[in-house]
Order: sequence, then C-alpha cells, then structure tokens
Amino acid sequence: MTPPLRTQHLEFTPYRPEDEDHFVALLRDADVCRWMGQELVPEPDIRTLFRAILTDVYPQDLFDVWGLWLDGAYAGHAEVKRAGNVDGHELVTALAPAFWGRGLGTEVVLGLIRYAGEELGLEEVYGMVGAENTPSLAMCRRLGFRPVRDVVADDGSLSRLLAVSTADWV
Repeated sequence: MTPPLRTQHLEFTPYRPEDEDHFVALLRDADVCRWMGQELVPEPDIRTLFRAILTDVYPQDLFDVWGLWLDGAYAGHAEVKRAGNVDGHELVTALAPAFWGRGLGTEVVLGLIRYAGEELGLEEVYGMVGAENTPSLAMCRRLGFRPVRDVVADDGSLSRLLAVSTADWV
C-alpha cells in the first residue's frame, strides 16, 4: 500500500475520493500536459483514470501514487512505477503551475528517489523529460541524472530518458 511521505515542505498522501477534482484540474491544464509530454485527455477519461487509482492501483498494490500537498493546498501528483521503456522504475511528477519556480520539483524528485532507494530497495530510477523542458532537464542534471537515450514519440516529439543512482541520495 502506498504510504504517506513527508519532505521539508510537502506532504505526499495517497489519493482519496475527495481529491478527484484536483487531479482532474491538474491533468486538464494544457501547460502541465505539454511539459509532461502528453496530449490533453477528455475530462471523463481523466476521471476514469483517477477512479482506477482508487479501485485498482491501491487495492492491488500495482505501484505507488500520491497527491502532493503544500500547506493544505493541492500542489501536484507523484508516482513511482515500473517503466514502460526500460527494465526499471520510473519517477513521474507533475506540479500545478501555481507551484512552479519554487524549488518544489527538486523536493518532489528527491523525496521519490529516497523512497525508491530506502523503501523499495531500488538501486537506480529513471525519468522521462521532454527535450524542450529545460528547467526540468537542468534540475535533473543538478540531481545527478545521466542521459540514457532519446525517445521519439509517435507525434515526433522528443523526450530524454534519464537515470540516477539512489545511493547518492539515501
């Protein structure tokens, strides 16, 4: 079961039914989707995805997924799950635009790296970052992520697959 986590400023909590509208708003934001490298998905599909977190992901312990909270306000989303394009685990994060530029992305990623190393026993984790997302790529470089390869999506967009050792942060 996904445990709650705490970093210096953020609370990582498993989603509750009452968090659905926050999750939907985050994933319906065009800027968030652009930086996550995904297209805008219709709202009903996002609601179905959210409900699957509650009815499938958590009960079957498929992977860890949290809502991120700062001083009681929904700040974003985080996951640690099996990667689809490498043999390993991927970190997924998305902050709401109101929380950008405050160092919280670094805090989220460090919290996930530490969790992956200390609690899941993973030696290495991966991240996918859009090639145009220079702030996130710079953050990953500062945290010691190294390039693995470039990935071209069906729409021609380019993402960077990056890896980092958890030992550097545990």
